[in-house]
Amino acid sequence: MRLRVYSDGGSRSNPGSAAIAFIAISDTGRVLKRHSECIGVRTNNQAEYEALISALESASTLTYDEVICHLDSKLVVEQLNGRYKVKDSELRILWSKVQKLMEKFERVIFRHVPRTNSLIAAVDQMVNDALD
Repeated sequence: MRLRVYSDGGSRSNPGSAAIAFIAISDTGRVLKRHSECIGVRTNNQAEYEALISALESASTLTYDEVICHLDSKLVVEQLNGRYKVKDSELRILWSKVQKLMEKFERVIFRHVPRTNSLIAAVDQMVNDALD
């Protein structure tokens, strides 16, 4: 079975007050989980990774073999797909957490999607609501 997650993270100032959000959706299109929270002071890229980590942790409690992760952060997607190196030491720690979480699934796919995607726009709004 396949699960789709849409995640986003952001900070006001960079670094600054940060929040994360994700939506998990079943094959049938049913929303299984929505989550958002403030996470303290982070950079935008750190918040993007932490949103994905939160989504994967939540997904690991469900019974899905495959997870398709949709993010608007091209940097995070390219790093996770092995096309960009992870040079920042803080991001390397978060990248490693994602690698460990991937072991809980048969397959994990990372896709870059534009901010105009309706579900990415929804999680972006959830991030902003948490920060407000």
